[in-house]
Amino acid sequence: MGYDNVLLERQGSIAILTLNRPKALNALNSSTLEDLSQALDDIVHDPALRVVIMTGAGDKAFVAGADISQMRDFTPLEARRFSQLGQAVMLKLENLPQPVIAAVNGFALGGGTEIAMACDIRLASEKAKFGQPEVTLGILAGFGGTQRLPRLVGSGRASEILFTGDMLDAEEAYRIGLVNRVYPAEKLMEEALALARRIASRGPVAVQLTKSAIHKGRSLDITSGQAYEAEVFAQTFSTQDQKEGCNAFLEKRKAEFNGF
Repeated sequence: MGYDNVLLERQGSIAILTLNRPKALNALNSSTLEDLSQALDDIVHDPALRVVIMTGAGDKAFVAGADISQMRDFTPLEARRFSQLGQAVMLKLENLPQPVIAAVNGFALGGGTEIAMACDIRLASEKAKFGQPEVTLGILAGFGGTQRLPRLVGSGRASEILFTGDMLDAEEAYRIGLVNRVYPAEKLMEEALALARRIASRGPVAVQLTKSAIHKGRSLDITSGQAYEAEVFAQTFSTQDQKEGCNAFLEKRKAEFNGF
């Protein structure tokens, strides 16, 4: 399926999902969010895809934020609907069965930071800039930023970022735990693909259930989280991949997983 503002490329078992409004620095308007939602649905329904890389078109921006030209004249009702649309898409991204790697290649401000935070792993170019500058516009983060940022970097740091609207460079984002790694700009996609291939080579059912356990555990106490972990651990023993993985280890050969 084609999209107006999103590119979906497949490289074997890896999907590369690119926000494609480079003239607008990939800013998020309603149609872009709807395209992204549809692309995520298409990824979910493609069992051959094991890992997703998310990035932005061009060399300036991952996503520079929400489209201010669209938001400027919103009524409160329209603003609520826009926030709810963005939140729903971020939640769909976060709950995608496949692991998602954000390759942050430039400005990731407002909705850009919010998209990155909805991904499982965040890799950044040395040129990347992060921030939630909504308060400088007299509004606040509306696509989950006030909820995910404290969970990732702690309440104190998140409050400073959200209250000031200040930008962070890639090294500071790495220092506070917002991103996993920082790479030279020309190496970013190479490193993202290498990581994606490494994850894709593992048992896909096990990887997806691991993601499920991580996400489920966030809302559970440790005892309940461990109980859920035991259940999904048990589920892996109903798969062909478990037999293949254990046999390959014992036979000192590379496992060939088929996702069943």
